[in-house]
Amino acid sequence: MSTSLQHLFDNNREWAARMVRENPAYFSRLANQQTPKYLWIGCSDSRVPANQITGLDPGEVFVHRNVANVVVHSDLNALSVIQYAVDALKVEHIMVVGHYGCGGVLAATRGMRVGLADNWLRHVQDVRLRHRQRLNHLPQAELESAMCEMNVIEQVGNVALSNVMQDAWSRGQKVTVHGWIYGLDDGLVKDLGVSMTGASEVVDVFRRAFKRYPRGGM
Repeated sequence: MSTSLQHLFDNNREWAARMVRENPAYFSRLANQQTPKYLWIGCSDSRVPANQITGLDPGEVFVHRNVANVVVHSDLNALSVIQYAVDALKVEHIMVVGHYGCGGVLAATRGMRVGLADNWLRHVQDVRLRHRQRLNHLPQAELESAMCEMNVIEQVGNVALSNVMQDAWSRGQKVTVHGWIYGLDDGLVKDLGVSMTGASEVVDVFRRAFKRYPRGGM
């Protein structure tokens, strides 16, 4: 079996040539500036490409991705990306973007073992346990979709409560944190209605968001 990746290099050359044909200044402009207004924190899933989904060119969105789009305060990788985006690039919007059918969320929800990633997905399992009264009464398919949404909402809260965001808001910097979810079956992004523009909004927005998921027996 061939292990050559030459087809990827060929694709790259074809793509680069096409970009230059369409816009001769494309790469010179790209090389000389990076001024994105947006930070996308998404899942590593290969079916969820930030630029294509939003119709943005390279250089217009700063991207961080990991399994199940998790942001935790012990993850210096994610926090460093957020800090650079906010403090250096001066992004105006941070979008935490999950997707329905997320393999990481489903594994955590179903209690499936996947290996080393089990340790990382413990954060998602914590979301499942914390909101079990809003989840356990749901049919499995609805439960899993709700978990994908709830995981996004939790991570939006984690971003908003980070020292990077708290410091930015305290100095009056205008940057908003949003929670979105993407549908693999229709290609559409849904706003989960948890946008936060300042430290004073975080608790109320967070609380209202979870009230959309009624507790069982109520």
